[in-house]
Amino acid sequence: MARVLIVDDSPTETYKLTSILEKNGHAVITAENGEQGVAVAKKERPDLVLMDIVMPGLNGFQATRQLSKAAETAHIPVIIVTTKDQETDRVWGMRQGAKAYLTKPISEKTLVQAIAEAMA
Repeated sequence: MARVLIVDDSPTETYKLTSILEKNGHAVITAENGEQGVAVAKKERPDLVLMDIVMPGLNGFQATRQLSKAAETAHIPVIIVTTKDQETDRVWGMRQGAKAYLTKPISEKTLVQAIAEAMA
Protein backbone atom coordinates (compact mmCIF):
# COMPACT_ATOMS: atom_id res chain seq x y z
CA MET A 1 0.00 0.00 0.00
CA ALA A 2 1.06 3.64 0.41
CA ARG A 3 3.58 5.43 2.62
CA VAL A 4 1.56 8.26 4.18
CA LEU A 5 2.97 11.31 5.97
CA ILE A 6 0.67 12.67 8.69
CA VAL A 7 1.37 16.32 9.56
CA ASP A 8 -0.59 17.20 12.71
CA ASP A 9 0.34 18.82 16.03
CA SER A 10 -2.25 16.78 17.96
CA PRO A 11 -0.95 13.44 19.28
CA THR A 12 -4.58 12.26 19.58
CA GLU A 13 -5.39 13.03 15.93
CA THR A 14 -2.09 11.52 14.77
CA TYR A 15 -2.89 8.35 16.74
CA LYS A 16 -6.42 8.11 15.27
CA LEU A 17 -5.22 8.62 11.70
CA THR A 18 -2.29 6.21 12.18
CA SER A 19 -4.66 3.53 13.48
CA ILE A 20 -6.96 3.84 10.45
CA LEU A 21 -4.07 3.89 7.97
CA GLU A 22 -2.20 0.92 9.47
CA LYS A 23 -5.42 -1.10 9.70
CA ASN A 24 -5.81 -0.51 5.95
CA GLY A 25 -2.26 -1.60 5.15
CA HIS A 26 -0.52 1.78 4.83
CA ALA A 27 2.87 2.66 6.33
CA VAL A 28 2.88 5.88 8.38
CA ILE A 29 5.44 8.64 8.85
CA THR A 30 4.60 11.60 11.13
CA ALA A 31 5.54 15.25 11.58
CA GLU A 32 4.33 17.59 14.32
CA ASN A 33 4.17 20.89 12.41
CA GLY A 34 4.31 22.44 8.96
CA GLU A 35 8.07 23.06 8.85
CA GLN A 36 8.81 19.51 9.94
CA GLY A 37 6.20 18.18 7.51
CA VAL A 38 7.81 19.92 4.52
CA ALA A 39 11.29 18.71 5.58
CA VAL A 40 10.11 15.11 6.11
CA ALA A 41 8.25 15.10 2.78
CA LYS A 42 11.37 16.26 0.93
CA LYS A 43 13.56 13.67 2.69
CA GLU A 44 11.21 10.65 2.78
CA ARG A 45 9.17 11.23 -0.41
CA PRO A 46 5.91 9.71 0.88
CA ASP A 47 3.18 8.59 -1.51
CA LEU A 48 0.65 10.95 0.10
CA VAL A 49 0.44 13.64 2.80
CA LEU A 50 -2.41 14.18 5.29
CA MET A 51 -2.10 17.83 6.36
CA ASP A 52 -3.68 19.57 9.36
CA ILE A 53 -4.24 23.34 9.01
CA VAL A 54 -4.05 24.83 12.50
CA MET A 55 -0.47 24.31 13.71
CA PRO A 56 2.17 26.56 15.30
CA GLY A 57 4.66 28.21 12.96
CA LEU A 58 4.11 27.19 9.34
CA ASN A 59 0.40 26.35 9.05
CA GLY A 60 -1.08 23.66 6.84
CA PHE A 61 -2.05 26.05 4.04
CA GLN A 62 1.53 27.36 3.85
CA ALA A 63 3.05 23.86 4.05
CA THR A 64 0.68 22.56 1.35
CA ARG A 65 1.63 25.46 -0.91
CA GLN A 66 5.36 24.78 -0.38
CA LEU A 67 4.93 21.06 -1.15
CA SER A 68 2.82 21.66 -4.27
CA LYS A 69 5.26 24.29 -5.62
CA ALA A 70 8.57 22.48 -4.94
CA ALA A 71 9.77 20.38 -7.87
CA GLU A 72 10.80 17.43 -5.68
CA THR A 73 7.42 17.19 -3.90
CA ALA A 74 4.90 18.57 -6.43
CA HIS A 75 3.90 15.03 -7.47
CA ILE A 76 2.89 14.05 -3.90
CA PRO A 77 -0.86 14.44 -3.34
CA VAL A 78 -1.82 16.41 -0.21
CA ILE A 79 -5.15 15.83 1.55
CA ILE A 80 -6.07 18.48 4.08
CA VAL A 81 -7.61 16.99 7.24
CA THR A 82 -8.80 19.76 9.56
CA THR A 83 -11.49 21.03 11.92
CA LYS A 84 -11.82 24.19 9.78
CA ASP A 85 -15.05 23.57 7.89
CA GLN A 86 -15.81 26.96 6.33
CA GLU A 87 -16.25 27.01 2.55
CA THR A 88 -13.61 29.77 2.27
CA ASP A 89 -11.08 27.48 4.03
CA ARG A 90 -11.95 24.63 1.67
CA VAL A 91 -11.53 26.82 -1.42
CA TRP A 92 -8.27 28.29 -0.11
CA GLY A 93 -6.91 24.82 0.74
CA MET A 94 -7.63 23.53 -2.75
CA ARG A 95 -6.01 26.65 -4.27
CA GLN A 96 -2.83 25.86 -2.31
CA GLY A 97 -2.59 22.56 -4.18
CA ALA A 98 -4.52 20.10 -2.01
CA LYS A 99 -6.18 17.19 -3.85
CA ALA A 100 -8.95 16.87 -1.23
CA TYR A 101 -10.24 18.69 1.85
CA LEU A 102 -11.70 16.62 4.70
CA THR A 103 -13.08 17.88 7.99
CA LYS A 104 -12.56 16.23 11.38
CA PRO A 105 -13.89 14.09 12.88
CA ILE A 106 -13.33 11.88 9.87
CA SER A 107 -14.75 8.43 9.24
CA GLU A 108 -12.49 5.57 8.22
CA LYS A 109 -14.52 5.02 5.04
CA THR A 110 -14.22 8.69 3.98
CA LEU A 111 -10.47 8.77 4.65
CA VAL A 112 -9.73 5.51 2.84
CA GLN A 113 -11.84 6.59 -0.15
CA ALA A 114 -10.14 10.02 -0.34
CA ILE A 115 -6.69 8.38 -0.24
CA ALA A 116 -7.65 5.96 -3.03
CA GLU A 117 -8.96 8.82 -5.18
CA ALA A 118 -5.92 11.05 -4.58
CA MET A 119 -3.54 8.21 -5.46
CA ALA A 120 -5.42 7.18 -8.61
